Amino acid sequence: MLSFAQVNFGLNLAGLIGIIYVLLAIVYFILTIAWLARRGNRLTGWALALYIIQVVFTPIIMLLCGIILFFQGWRLDPILQIEQFLLLLLILYLSIKDIVINAVYRDR
Repeated sequence: MLSFAQVNFGLNLAGLIGIIYVLLAIVYFILTIAWLARRGNRLTGWALALYIIQVVFTPIIMLLCGIILFFQGWRLDPILQIEQFLLLLLILYLSIKDIVINAVYRDR
C-alpha cells in the first residue's frame, strides 16, 4: 500500500476494478454519444429522454464507483472484492450488449 499526501491506495483486485470502471465509463460515454448523434432523430420523445438519462447518469455513476474503488478498495474484504468483480462482469455484459444491439443490429 502506498501513501501519498494522506491518500492511500493499493493495487489489488478492487483497485483494478476501479481503473476498469473509470475507463469503461469514458468509453461508454463516447460510444453512446456517437450513436445518439447518428440515430437520435429516429427515437420518439420518451425513448430519446430515457436514452439521454442513461447516457448522462450511467458513466457518472461508473466513474464515481471507479474512483471510490481505486482509492478505498484496499479496505474491502476478499468476499466484497469478489462481489465487485461479479458486478463488473455484469456491467461489462450489459454495456457490450447495449452497444452491439445499437451499433450492429440497428444498421440493417
